[in-house]
Parts: sequence; C-alpha cells; structure tokens
Amino acid sequence: MIDEKFEIRPATPDDAAALVAAHLRNKEHLRSTDPARSDAFYTVEGQIARMNEHGTARWIITDGDKVIGRADLSGIVLGPFRTACLGYWVDGEYLGRGLAVKAAEAMLAHAKDDLGLHRVEASTLTDNEASQRVLTKCGFEKIGFAPTYLHINGAWRDHFIFQRILHDDPPPLS
Repeated sequence: MIDEKFEIRPATPDDAAALVAAHLRNKEHLRSTDPARSDAFYTVEGQIARMNEHGTARWIITDGDKVIGRADLSGIVLGPFRTACLGYWVDGEYLGRGLAVKAAEAMLAHAKDDLGLHRVEASTLTDNEASQRVLTKCGFEKIGFAPTYLHINGAWRDHFIFQRILHDDPPPLS
C-alpha cells in the first residue's frame, strides 16, 4: 500500500486489461515522454508478454480496481554488476499527489531488499523537470548527459542520466 487509497504492487496477468485501459486513457498524456508503441502493446496479450520479459519487474499503481500508473525495473543484472533501470508514469488525472515518488521509493526498496541490487539508474528527457524532481526526492544524483539517448515522440532525444546507490555490500559469491 502507498497509503489508505492507493496501492503499488507487482502486476499480474489479471491486471492486463486494466493496464491496457490505463495506457489507452493516457496515450496523449504520455506521448511526449514515451517511445512509440505498436498496436500489440495496447492488447491484453501484449501487456502479459511485457510482464513476462526476462530481467524486468513490472508493478502497477492502483486506485481500487483502476490502474493509474506503472513502475518498472528493467535490464536487471545480477552478478558483480547488480543494477537495473527504473521507469515510471502516473495517470494524468492523478498528478501532483506524490504517487511517482512513492512508486519510485517502492521500486527502490524492492531492488535493494528483494533483488539485492547495488545500483538503480534512471533517465529523463532534459526538459522533464517533474521527473527530475521525483528522482532528486528519491535520492538519485545526476551523473551525466546522454545525447540522442532514446527515440521518444518521433525523434532521438537527449536525456540526463541519474543513479542511486542502494548499498555498498559485496555481491553474493557464486
């Protein structure tokens, strides 16, 4: 639970239809920050396939039965690297309630406590000040600039790169 009203939890196949509805409802809201999506992305099967991708942890933010956002760890790598990339979004009707911060904090706790990760990386478009504030509030530090980093809204776009070191414990021996 994030609070009495909102919950963040791992997505399950039973959530796929509600996740499709959330993505469709927020298509215009997310256009400026998301990559182009195939038609298959907006299907139950497409969402289930994303949930089952190797090296990912896909969570949803809910208001009752309604999906109002998503938080992901992708590119999870164990061994001596022990890192992942964080992504998140919140429904346009729910902005300004601190949900992105709470979702990011929940994913950081999962990364550290459940996955034993050492580091989490995140990137933002250079003009996405709201997302940069989320990361700063969650203890991330800006570590770089990546020109033409991701293809977003029809163009290769520059990003700032952030990281959060979760702990300095050595990785488990293999």
